[in-house]
Amino acid sequence: MTNLALFDLDHTLIPTDSDHEWGRFMVRLGIVDAETFMRDVDRFYADYKTGQLDIHAYLETMLTPLARYSRAQLAAWHEQFMHEVIRPALVPAALELVRKHQDNGDLCCIVTATNEFITRPIADAFGVEMLIACEVETVDGQPHSPFTGRGAGTPSYREGKIVRVEAWLASLGKTLADFEHSWFYSDSHNDIPLLEKVTDPIATNPDATLRAHAEAKGWRILDLFQPS
Repeated sequence: MTNLALFDLDHTLIPTDSDHEWGRFMVRLGIVDAETFMRDVDRFYADYKTGQLDIHAYLETMLTPLARYSRAQLAAWHEQFMHEVIRPALVPAALELVRKHQDNGDLCCIVTATNEFITRPIADAFGVEMLIACEVETVDGQPHSPFTGRGAGTPSYREGKIVRVEAWLASLGKTLADFEHSWFYSDSHNDIPLLEKVTDPIATNPDATLRAHAEAKGWRILDLFQPS
């Protein structure tokens, strides 16, 4: 039987927050006002860490600048972002973790609260085809059309990750109960709702709240980013 492996992305598979780093990258490009934008981003990031994030307001802040530019320009900037920020941060242990599940024939999916524009190329770098991320609205609903600056659908944040994973599995004619083993790797206490749903929750590079929760529950704790 095929098993299921779900992975959070930021601080789980990569030792940074791609959303926050993209915001800093936009500041360096000069396409957002540095003081105002980074003040908002830092405030949202602090809210995320305490579990108080207004995901809809955050998406609007992050996505509004994308609507000002063509998809070709955004793609070029994103490739620069991958080259300068993301690829140098990739950790062999994380790449090997994903590869191990793929080699075992497990159904693999990255499930992240960061938007799909930022995360699709990162998922590709891990060789993971299936990505569940916050969706980005386009002007006519077509995947390669200009962005409107707004989110779409159910954000894959907290309980929204459960909604999105269950909908994806339903499209395959499956449920979580159909898998003998289902893993979810995450660093964040915000992901406790989905971690509680799988057979094998793995607190990966966990924040203090998730580490304490995992220890109390007897969950496996995995620290991918510790020096060997």
